[in-house]
Amino acid sequence: MIIVYFSCPRFQSFKGYGRYDSICFPQAPSGCKMEGEKLYVSKIGHIKIILHRPIVGKVKTSTLSKTSTGKWFVCFATEVEPKRLPELSNEIGIDVGLKTFATLSDGVEIENPRFFRKEQDELAKVQRKLSKEVKGTPERRFRRKAVARVHECIGWKRQDFSHQQSRKIVDKYGKIFVEDLTVNRMLKNRRLSKSISDAAWSSFFSNLFAKAVEAGRIIFAVNPAYTSQTCSDCGYRKTGEEKLLLDYRVFDCPSCGLHIDRDLNAALNIKAVGLYRVGLPLEATPL
Repeated sequence: MIIVYFSCPRFQSFKGYGRYDSICFPQAPSGCKMEGEKLYVSKIGHIKIILHRPIVGKVKTSTLSKTSTGKWFVCFATEVEPKRLPELSNEIGIDVGLKTFATLSDGVEIENPRFFRKEQDELAKVQRKLSKEVKGTPERRFRRKAVARVHECIGWKRQDFSHQQSRKIVDKYGKIFVEDLTVNRMLKNRRLSKSISDAAWSSFFSNLFAKAVEAGRIIFAVNPAYTSQTCSDCGYRKTGEEKLLLDYRVFDCPSCGLHIDRDLNAALNIKAVGLYRVGLPLEATPL
């Protein structure tokens, strides 16, 4: 038996409005380049732009993109030499959480801004107005843009916070040790998923690693297992009925009598594990 396959022509698919929201020029400056204070785009011409900062290095690619609120951006990828910061010998362990965004092993606490929680009422207000409009009408498109504007504002605040805090840490410490968290798996917790998403730990770690590598810092992600249940002074580990629950914020060691904040204790353990990983003793350098 012989089976013959025929390719049947298909009808042309409909290309909806707004199907594409970006265009990339992989051989920049060909097709998209800066000419004075204006952006030149092939087939379009010169466009007035607000330049975020001077372009440094050789431009490799450029991307034009449009946001859901109707704003246009151009991003230039350039080739530059990394700027190394002066070497520092101090170390720091970082424990992230929800009560405080991050606790450092030297006792510094970074407050959790909770940007989404603060804008929840405003978001609910614009979403209620959106739900009342008829689908396909100009009014609904206007309300949809209002909802997108609130989400965009939250994203900008969260991104700015992440960049500022990661820059401060990289500038101040020479060796940085953080938790190797699987955030996607933690989001399966229905009670904490909204708070974990609002904290945006993954974005913070990405910015921290990128800045640390560029600055020439030593940075490691260590296994966070038992860092909250182990005494940072004597090494006693709580198990079974002694195990600390999430709502108990103080660590009391029954072996050595240490009374310490739970997050600070975890940060000290993260620092100790990180120093062991790089082959240094715990008292490598006093803070």
